[in-house]
Amino acid sequence: MPSFDVVSKIDLQEVDNAVNQTSKEIAQRFDFKGTHNEIELTKDAISILAADDYKLQAVVDILKGKLTRRGVSTKCLDFQKAEAASGGAVRQKVALIQGISKEKGKDIIKAIKDSKLKVQPQIMEDEVRVTGKKIDDLQEVIQLLKGKDFGLELQFVNMRS
Repeated sequence: MPSFDVVSKIDLQEVDNAVNQTSKEIAQRFDFKGTHNEIELTKDAISILAADDYKLQAVVDILKGKLTRRGVSTKCLDFQKAEAASGGAVRQKVALIQGISKEKGKDIIKAIKDSKLKVQPQIMEDEVRVTGKKIDDLQEVIQLLKGKDFGLELQFVNMRS
């Protein structure tokens, strides 16, 4: 039976490149001179340390621009609440969202079932597998999901016939 998987994955190499480019731009910009600002990528988050709220917002804007230019959706970023750091600085964590949570998976399955197409969606860990008898039905599901906003960047992989 033909099937495909709906996933939400991030190219971590592109995220790393965007963080490095952001760091370089921060070091070169005139409005950041003489202040301590840094951005760092860990395994599953980005931490931003800025001298004040204005500079924090500027770093976030630079990061979003670099990510967008590299083809990484900003929907995969979960901005935590900014907190005060030592010396009047501001620190913010940005979690990287990978995979489809159970709640989002249920929303995706509900949207597929509401479409009345003859396919069977099912949640498999952090992805949704859709199977059906006709490839045309699967392609309609892909178009349906592309047209809806689930708050995630969705990719469609492993199309098998």
